[in-house]
Amino acid sequence: MNILLEQVSFSYLPKTPVLRDISLRINAGERVALLGRNGCGKTTLARHLNGLLQPNHGHVRIGDWDTRTKPVAEMARHVGLLFQNPDDQLFKQNLWDEVAFGARNLGYPAAHVDELVGQALEWLALTDLRDANPYDLGYSQRKLVALASVIAMGTPMLVLDEPTAGLDGAEINLFVGALAKLSNAGKTIITISHDMDFVAEEFSRVICMDAGRVIFDGRTASAFGDQAVLSACGLDMPQVARLSTHFQQPKLALTPEAFFLADG
Repeated sequence: MNILLEQVSFSYLPKTPVLRDISLRINAGERVALLGRNGCGKTTLARHLNGLLQPNHGHVRIGDWDTRTKPVAEMARHVGLLFQNPDDQLFKQNLWDEVAFGARNLGYPAAHVDELVGQALEWLALTDLRDANPYDLGYSQRKLVALASVIAMGTPMLVLDEPTAGLDGAEINLFVGALAKLSNAGKTIITISHDMDFVAEEFSRVICMDAGRVIFDGRTASAFGDQAVLSACGLDMPQVARLSTHFQQPKLALTPEAFFLADG
């Protein structure tokens, strides 16, 4: 199932455009990072992908569905959305019920809900907290609970807004492991992130935005190797890429493994 945006424009207020004539195609199973300065339109674009927002002009198509013709509840079968702040997403007083809410709401059989929830909790090391109140947990654990609730919906596409913000190294590793399992299952993963090291290591394609427009769409290494793109989008070069440039490696390395292979 592919994502297609055709000349999408959007504004919250008249004569104040937030998205400007955006056309994109994201293929099923891709991992794509959406990058740019704060206020460039990334989150607004992401909220068009599950129908929370509708374009003023143009079309957003998820597979055969035009988001203009489907309610958000129906779009939730195709696209799971993780908000940047987990407290905007959590509302149950029991962790298991929280993570199960989306899957139950989609009408899955009880046994399938239990399977999806149990799997998501296991991936994110939350199983021992299944009876906890999410509001009693720390910020990073609440973030993992919100992520688990999106994973447990079993959607073919996931849109994740700043998923690593507030997580420590061990929690990021859990999240990266979950991403690998989702990718192996053929899921499409789109992330908004300011964590360039995470993007460099985990995403093969980046879409860079500035002032509501897409100004770069291509391979991650091409973006981080182009100073003009970095400057236009306000991006920092990832640490490994910075080292790779410093040592004048013939091919820009984005991961520690690639750096040491090139250096050896």
